Amino acid sequence: MPEQTVGDCSIYYEDIGVGESILFLHSAYSRGILAFGGQIQPFSQTYRCLLPDLRGHGRTRSEAKDWSTPLLADDMAGFLRALGIGRAHVIGYSLGGGVALHLAAAHPQLVRSLTVIGCGGWADPAGADEFEPEVLLHSGQTAFIERTKALHAEAHGGDWQHHLRQSARDWRAYPSLAESDWARLTMPMLLIGGEHDAYAPPHKLFAMQAKCPQAEVWTVPGCGHRPHMPTEKAKETNGRMLAFLSALG
Repeated sequence: MPEQTVGDCSIYYEDIGVGESILFLHSAYSRGILAFGGQIQPFSQTYRCLLPDLRGHGRTRSEAKDWSTPLLADDMAGFLRALGIGRAHVIGYSLGGGVALHLAAAHPQLVRSLTVIGCGGWADPAGADEFEPEVLLHSGQTAFIERTKALHAEAHGGDWQHHLRQSARDWRAYPSLAESDWARLTMPMLLIGGEHDAYAPPHKLFAMQAKCPQAEVWTVPGCGHRPHMPTEKAKETNGRMLAFLSALG
């Protein structure tokens, strides 16, 4: 079971394939290998795929149970440095997209390229209240609660309600980049959103591109929030991401 100590964190991760490193950053309520199961086989043929569980999630354990997107970004910077990786391609999905943006802004020297999936670039609190533990209990979301308990038991140490409160709190506040942060995002970028994704609609992707003119934007036809997953259009999305990476030389 691969783990890497970074500060007070014991970060669990999968390390699959050889070649240039890609750091995959998962969504909220998920784990690395679950959020990117559709990428492992095609990407690991030519890249080293690193799939960590972020602080507060999955099998990663930490002394402090509070977390935020900027803290997760700093964790990932420490993770890359601890593994001796000078620069990595970064692919972030949803929450992981926000973490990727903050990582690239705070530690641009570590990021070779940046791909963001299903992240609108600015904080949008809509929907966060529905994931507060009290609301889930009241509405009878037993299956989601039990899945949360099981998926993140090692991370939250049994306090699943704290885990959910942290997720909702972070959802409301991040990503939140200052103008100086956007100015540091000069690396090659690919911004992906499903045609029907309320969290990353086309106008938000183009607003991000206005901040980072080098960014490519791709709206995936017929997709929602998970265009890279097998339930939507993994093959097409993988092809677009691999072509973007290959063109970097």
